[in-house]
Amino acid sequence: MFLWLSNALRDEIGLLNVFRYVTFRSMGAAATALLIAVFLFPRFIALLQARQLGQVVREDGPEAHFSKRGTPTMGGVLVLLALFLSVGLWADLSSPFIWLTTAITLVYGVVGFLDDWLKIRDRNSKGVSEAQKLLTQFGSAILVFTAFYMGWLGSEYADTQLYLPFASTRTFAFDIGAIPYIAFASFVVVATSTTVNFTDGLDGLVTVPVMVSAGAFAVLCYLTGAKFGSFEVAKYLLIPNVKGVGELAVFCAAMIGACLAFLWYNTFPAMVFMGDVGALALGGALGMVSVFSKNELLGVLVNGLFVVEGASVVLQRYWYKRTKKRIFAMAPIHHHFEKKGWPEPRVTVRFWIVSVMLALFALASLKLR
Repeated sequence: MFLWLSNALRDEIGLLNVFRYVTFRSMGAAATALLIAVFLFPRFIALLQARQLGQVVREDGPEAHFSKRGTPTMGGVLVLLALFLSVGLWADLSSPFIWLTTAITLVYGVVGFLDDWLKIRDRNSKGVSEAQKLLTQFGSAILVFTAFYMGWLGSEYADTQLYLPFASTRTFAFDIGAIPYIAFASFVVVATSTTVNFTDGLDGLVTVPVMVSAGAFAVLCYLTGAKFGSFEVAKYLLIPNVKGVGELAVFCAAMIGACLAFLWYNTFPAMVFMGDVGALALGGALGMVSVFSKNELLGVLVNGLFVVEGASVVLQRYWYKRTKKRIFAMAPIHHHFEKKGWPEPRVTVRFWIVSVMLALFALASLKLR
């Protein structure tokens, strides 16, 4: 909205030209989301407590988690509210990258909300079935990417190439075709959403890695779409060049602001949990950003912690079905370390450190090509 107003009034008020810059609007988006969430969270937590919308804890989980039973959950509702309001104020609302990413984030948030609600209502940890979740997640992602990469929104967006991390786009770009790419992109989004949800198991654990990934993607999106006169940064750095994708830096910045406010109340011992409504939605958003910025493969590093968490679940299930034995004491892997006697804050902070290291390594690809 601010960009539209600045375009309409900048002839009369020259200062409004500053709204043209993605960097300025990104800072504004982060600050706005932070302030909205910080101001509303105490009231929102009180509302959740009054409605008795408390966390349901698995009976087979770590014993230390039993004390968390009844802690207000679904804090992701306010995280998403702050995110959407901030994006609406600061982003270019004519950008298909913005409204398609917002659409997927909203759909995944609705799925997560229903999952949380059923768990609370039925007082168990089942919620929406895995099949129903995956059907909705894949269906919505395929619909969005079909419209985007089949050229329905314009041929300039129909780039179905894959780019290898740490390799020049001039020599290592592979066009796999629209249909395989749509399937692959949908898998990336659903996998990111699901693994972020797996990671949301300890106080504050998922929040910082989401911010770290969003920060890394904000840098990548900005550089991928940045142009100064005739100088295109992406061509200089030999990274994918996607016109207009820099707007997603504003979206990522708003995510950081909203999550930073949430962390204030979610750090150990947590006053509120994110719930599936937040984890599935934010994971879906990160997946969309990685696809639109052509960093689908580099996203394995940027979202490295989530990949490890998801892999631990897949390996545990596969190995147990085959041998009736477990690789880990409990999956996802953060529970394994809890079972081994690590205090919850130690697991959380060490996982934060890992996420930062992986994101920095991913950003090193900007020069190591």
